[in-house]
Amino acid sequence: MHQLRVVIAYKGDDSGSKAEAVACRTWLEEVGCYVLVAPSGPEQNPYPQFIEATGGQIDLAIVLGGDGSILAAARHLSPLGVPLLAVNVGGHLGFLTQAVQVLRSPLREKLLSGTYLIEERMMLQASISGVEPLPAQPFYCLNEFCLKPSILQRLSTVILELAVDGEVIDQSHGDGLLISTPTGSTSYTVSANGPIIAPAVEAITVTPICPLSLSSRSIVLPAHDVIEVNPLQQLDQSLKLWGDGILCAPLLPCQVVRIETAPLPAKFVILEENHSYFRTLREKLNWAGARIRTERNTCELD
Repeated sequence: MHQLRVVIAYKGDDSGSKAEAVACRTWLEEVGCYVLVAPSGPEQNPYPQFIEATGGQIDLAIVLGGDGSILAAARHLSPLGVPLLAVNVGGHLGFLTQAVQVLRSPLREKLLSGTYLIEERMMLQASISGVEPLPAQPFYCLNEFCLKPSILQRLSTVILELAVDGEVIDQSHGDGLLISTPTGSTSYTVSANGPIIAPAVEAITVTPICPLSLSSRSIVLPAHDVIEVNPLQQLDQSLKLWGDGILCAPLLPCQVVRIETAPLPAKFVILEENHSYFRTLREKLNWAGARIRTERNTCELD
């Protein structure tokens, strides 16, 4: 019988997350699983060590934390096809996580029997071409790629030429561009007035950040489209490519960014009963009567 290989990443600065990781490790090892545990955080990246120790053969990753912890796990493990169980322990908003109760009996037994659901979320990959030196690539994101200048001395804008499948469609002048997945539509993109897109829809959204032209608008593209972004003016060389809020690489003049759907989606293990994306929206965004308290009208049919 195959021994399950499980990695557990917990939020490094949260004692409750660490305690939950220890408890998970205990019961998984009791049933014969091979388990690796390590902290995750802005200064802690356990995933290269996980991959090296297992040869990339990981059956399950349990990620204990908030959305930031989950995004890091997805960037490193989803390209390998590893299923992710995302549990909110020490997190805040928690769009991507399930409640900690999924780690209690009888729900956790689904992990061993393999009777859980898998929810797939499309990811994006980015590559940089042009003048050398070029960074190690490709880069991956679950939420969004962001092209945005970053400099300590001043706030700067940038002119970015946007092409879709080789056809130039816009030249955006402003604070940058967001290229997001449906999962990322409830993150930075919605703050920039982009649309909320259900995760089952396979699409890529391109949203200008604070454009200087009122005609620059968010656009939703088919997931099979290939997006290229060419910086037209970069006098201070401050433009950078970010993935899920983490720096991927600075962009040199005459370098072009290519963004497309990643070959493999993120695979989320769903253990909670009656899992609902729209319930998450209602709860996290305070929809459905949170602002106006009134009784729903009732209609009787003869």
